[in-house]
Amino acid sequence: LDCDIVILGNATGEVSFLADCVSDADFETARAGFTVLHPLLGVAGEPVAVEHGDGSIENSRWPDLIDPWQPFKDITAITHKVADGIEAVTRFEGDVFEMEDQRNWTDGSYKTYVRPLALPWPYLLKQGERFRQRVNVSIRAKTDAHPARPADGPVAIKFTDTDIKLPEIGIGLRPERHADEIAALDDLKKSGAKHLIAHFDPLAGHGLGALHGYADIAKRTGLKVTLELAVPCIQPLDEELSRIAAMVGQAGVELDPLFVSPSVDRQSTPPGSQWPDCPPLEDVYAAARKAFAGIRLGGGMMSYFTELNRKRVPGDRIDYVSHCTNPIVHAADDLSVMQTFEALRHVVKSVRAIYGDKPYHIGPSTIAMRQNPYGSATKDNPDLRRIPMANVDPRHNGQFGAAWTLAYAATVVSAGLEVLTLSALAGSFGLVAGAGEPVAKGDLRPLAHVVTALGALSGQELRTVETSRPSAVLGLATRTTLLLANITPAPQRVELGSRPQAVEILDRGFRAVAAEEVIEIGAYGCARITL
Repeated sequence: LDCDIVILGNATGEVSFLADCVSDADFETARAGFTVLHPLLGVAGEPVAVEHGDGSIENSRWPDLIDPWQPFKDITAITHKVADGIEAVTRFEGDVFEMEDQRNWTDGSYKTYVRPLALPWPYLLKQGERFRQRVNVSIRAKTDAHPARPADGPVAIKFTDTDIKLPEIGIGLRPERHADEIAALDDLKKSGAKHLIAHFDPLAGHGLGALHGYADIAKRTGLKVTLELAVPCIQPLDEELSRIAAMVGQAGVELDPLFVSPSVDRQSTPPGSQWPDCPPLEDVYAAARKAFAGIRLGGGMMSYFTELNRKRVPGDRIDYVSHCTNPIVHAADDLSVMQTFEALRHVVKSVRAIYGDKPYHIGPSTIAMRQNPYGSATKDNPDLRRIPMANVDPRHNGQFGAAWTLAYAATVVSAGLEVLTLSALAGSFGLVAGAGEPVAKGDLRPLAHVVTALGALSGQELRTVETSRPSAVLGLATRTTLLLANITPAPQRVELGSRPQAVEILDRGFRAVAAEEVIEIGAYGCARITL
């Protein structure tokens, strides 16, 4: 597909993007054209005017709670407030544009794209057939609008007491990593984790051997076991679940609790697509309760909030709701990954709006993608690049992974979670590296120290932490401990408000530095402060 791209700007505040495209052969595509991203900060929930193809104007608001479907369709222009006295008009030509709420995937944006999902896709671009698109952005400012000024000075901290307790920490287990997990049991015991999230997928060949492995680790550590069960749903549910329950009993796994989700629900169903065959969730949960009598039952999605938002499970049939998230579904550059926290706070807010005060679990959520609802598989990444949908991500090995893990916890804990899982024990998603990893086998990754710090605070009362620059520094606190993450590639100075008892910066563990009222946290650094 050959495209001539022209970008034009002028002094009156207009920028135009023009594309003139032609294919050198018959070409099937699901989407070809411009995508426009609108930000979240200062936009979500605010007024917006949408012009449609017939010239009508829809005066509405950007979605506050995350919309599972397209919030706006048939778009020819979008007008919204950028700042006091300033608005932007984005005009689209050459195709039919519509919008999706990308917070579903924890992207920090609303996305307007070409070709409505209601039209057939993929579709054919014929050889030699030309198409043209144009996006025009104009900025309108009142004469008294204040110019933007860069933030200066240290990041300020504000605490708010709550009656919410910090969640217990879970650690993921996988059957194929059993040998590495056994070798890492000392690190598991030191982590302060309370739960083992044991993945079990009969369609992937998991059987009695996997369950024996989980029982062994639980016995050696004394931790609770959540069986994360992908129900095959290919035979009568009572028969399937009774057979699995018998294997669990034979292996000696004491479950507390059980999480079930139909295997097929791990695949995403886009708007307008046909839902795959699946038994009613009420029947799945009823069969699970019958087979695993007396055990707490969780439901939701093994995949991401997107799937939970589009297929909302009956909350009255389960004891808790759970889902995961992943930050590299659409983009994998460092900035986009760290901007996912802007959307993540909306994810937990939306879950609470749907399920009220239902007990709530999140994870395992990691930078790398452990399963791909949007394709046949995750992407192999032997060169350790920053690519979307990869099953290995290099940042998991370094300070970036530690800062991302701490910032994730800081973003979601105010939702009153019961269990939070941000790592596996071993392997490419693990606290420790396994055989064939770029990190030496058995070495602790930096994020292991963050998980341990979170585990030490489990059950303590939360104090929410508001920072003056949440795009730079995020944190959480108890009455005695403050944890901070710098989510930028530049050092950040933070003003604590008073001289702390102690300050530790994450290196190969948390090491003590001078306890000053203003501290510096290095690029993608983490700090633990004793108040």
